[in-house]
Amino acid sequence: MKVELLYFEGCPNWHDAEDNLRAALRAVGALEEGIDRQPVVTQEMAERVGFLGSPSVLIDGTDPFAKSGARPGLTCRVYRTSTGSAGAPSVDQITEALARAMGRPEPDVERADRRLARPLPRTGSPGRS
Repeated sequence: MKVELLYFEGCPNWHDAEDNLRAALRAVGALEEGIDRQPVVTQEMAERVGFLGSPSVLIDGTDPFAKSGARPGLTCRVYRTSTGSAGAPSVDQITEALARAMGRPEPDVERADRRLARPLPRTGSPGRS
């Protein structure tokens, strides 16, 4: 399974998306190190890779959160989550998308959230302090 995180450097939410993605990968038993971070730097690149805003998570080349009619561009993205609008998909949302992509039944998200309640270690990501 190929997991990509697409973003642009000016996006204030891509770090949250990466943290949530790492937690979701742990929840489904996948390796966190398998995340391919890809900065999107031009409108042309956004159109070429189908970048629907920052941050975007792709699983095997598909954006599980894509909305019909969305157009590629260097914009910030808003996600509808169970707690309201957010700048990144929640751990629950990503966990469910990963489980679907792996052909697994949807996980018990409540139990996964309790396991993941511990603080996440920081991983030398570019631009982080």
